[in-house]
Amino acid sequence: MKKRYVLASGSPRRKELLQKIVSEYEVIPAEGEENSISTDPAEMVEELSFKKASEIFHKIFTNDTDRPVVIGADTVVSYNRRVLGKPRDEEDAKAMLRIISGGTHTVLSGVTVFYADENGKEQHVTFHEETFVDVADMTEKEIDSYVLTKEPMDKAGAYGIQGQFAIFVSGIRGDYYNVVGLPVARLYKEMKNLNLL
Repeated sequence: MKKRYVLASGSPRRKELLQKIVSEYEVIPAEGEENSISTDPAEMVEELSFKKASEIFHKIFTNDTDRPVVIGADTVVSYNRRVLGKPRDEEDAKAMLRIISGGTHTVLSGVTVFYADENGKEQHVTFHEETFVDVADMTEKEIDSYVLTKEPMDKAGAYGIQGQFAIFVSGIRGDYYNVVGLPVARLYKEMKNLNLL
């Protein structure tokens, strides 16, 4: 039976990355509020990815022949265990960039895969990946110029590693794609182990 893959995210970056694992899938973005009861970055991304995947799985799953595989993901930037989410405005973006300038921060992505087993029973797996990112010292002028590009405004930590911010990334330890928004190698391995591919 052909599997129905669903991405519970409207992120253009995640859409692009999921194509490396499955060629055909639907996009049904989760609509629930992105609030977590945890302040720990790893627990937070796992909880939020679970909420997203669970919401869409339970919205579309029926016990007949339709056996969707729903993938939910959430990414945060953490500096000294402090979570840096998406900036509220340009001043907030500048403040975040000042924090990560000249230091090392981590990017955590939580992923949850919801699916139905051969008996039609609901199952899920949740995990997270962590990547260390070194950022060169940025001048105030460089921070201002980068914020003017508008690139930081919809991204955790106020930057996109795959965009113009690349010139400030001096080192990376871990999965690059995790920083973009989806740990492709780990997700492939988990789905392969569950016979979902």
